[in-house]
Amino acid sequence: MPIQSLTNIALAQMPSTSTDVPSDIAVAMLSKQLDVSQEMGSDMIRIMEQSVNPGIGGKIDVYA
Repeated sequence: MPIQSLTNIALAQMPSTSTDVPSDIAVAMLSKQLDVSQEMGSDMIRIMEQSVNPGIGGKIDVYA
């Protein structure tokens, strides 16, 4: 679900008495999305670094 649709849902649920509260919610949601995107990027870099040595872990001795 795109972040914009989540923002629209959150804004629709808010009373229209204050204009600062919906924008605060939108900023908080975008901030959380940025944090998640950065974490996913870090994980992707870590996975790509591990794939440089594709032979590691490829051979498992299953005989006891």
